[in-house]
Amino acid sequence: MTDNTPPTWPGPLKGIRVLDFTRVLAGPAAAQALADLGAEVIKIEPPGTGDETRTFPPHRDGESHYFLSVNRGKKSIVIDLKTEAGLKLARDLAAKCDILVENYRPGVMDRLGLGYETLSAINPGLIYCAISGFGMTGPLRDRPSFDIVLQAMSGALSVNGEPGALPTKLGIPLGDLIGGINGPIAILAALHERHATGRGRLIDISLMDGLVGMLGYLAQLAFFTGEDPTPQGSQHSNLVPYGIFPAKDGSIVVACLTNGFWVRICEALGMPENIADPRFATIEQRRDNRAAVNDLLTAFTRERTVADLVAIFAAHQVPHAPILGVKEALAQPQAVAREMVVEVDHKTLGKIPIVNRSIRYVGAPQPVPEAPPVLGEDTSDILANVLGMTADEIEALRAANVVA
Repeated sequence: MTDNTPPTWPGPLKGIRVLDFTRVLAGPAAAQALADLGAEVIKIEPPGTGDETRTFPPHRDGESHYFLSVNRGKKSIVIDLKTEAGLKLARDLAAKCDILVENYRPGVMDRLGLGYETLSAINPGLIYCAISGFGMTGPLRDRPSFDIVLQAMSGALSVNGEPGALPTKLGIPLGDLIGGINGPIAILAALHERHATGRGRLIDISLMDGLVGMLGYLAQLAFFTGEDPTPQGSQHSNLVPYGIFPAKDGSIVVACLTNGFWVRICEALGMPENIADPRFATIEQRRDNRAAVNDLLTAFTRERTVADLVAIFAAHQVPHAPILGVKEALAQPQAVAREMVVEVDHKTLGKIPIVNRSIRYVGAPQPVPEAPPVLGEDTSDILANVLGMTADEIEALRAANVVA
């Protein structure tokens, strides 16, 4: 019997090596995305605790949930960058890498002797991605930043929450995670450019720039009206119905983006007479009669269970969704079919579930990602196989507390 299963494939970045000087969230997410695409990612961690997130509770057998979430597929090497020998190791590794990612405050890597000018002189092809809260320029370049700070200063927080109430922080830390999106985009573009020029490039990723860029139509609305958009809760400023509606046993999301969807909603509700009702026939009319539209839908949904509503709206191809908790979302049939949760072998924890990579290639399946590393797990392997050091040389570095 012939096995027609396609062989696994490391990914399009096979053969690309990344030096990861990142910690906490924004930088690790960017480096993890490169690992997901098949790159070899070498994470340099300080002695003792390593990446700060290794100390973030809750823990299981000493391993932090937070660290596990953004470091899959990486290798860990412990180097003391406070020693000259440790800095030399870092420079030697940079000479062997295609990409470097760091998310210290601007100037820190330069003071360590690991800035772009220094390392590009050693390795002209190095693509150097610096991720920071506010970027390398501007009056806030030296200010520390956290996700909620970036949400506040970008305008994103001001439009999140219920009308008339205090704004609410986004539940997903998008202020940090935008670095895991824009960083890899910029890196991959520079990698393409390097094929033509042979030279790397310094990339300046500002997390606040990234969130400002995601304001999208809300920024354009402010340009058009001269006024700040205000929080709409789960509703939309111009599209109606759009939001969360009560059911007998919970609630459900319904979204009407076009007049065509309004027709489907009316048919699902058994109210075809409302399709051409002059109060509701156009997007503008539904917006101006928001309360009446929402009352119609609420009267229908509150008399039915979520399961019944899902069946009705699905039959009429109305955009809708039950509101799932995180555990339920990870276990839903769509997530299972797409293998968004996989089991990996962790050195300390044994078999554990992790979220899988979210980019797929048709006809070329990638293997399950490697588990996030324990602190220093790959130190000896990296020193021996990347830098060609002997066992005696590695032991000497350990004895001098340069590596651990």
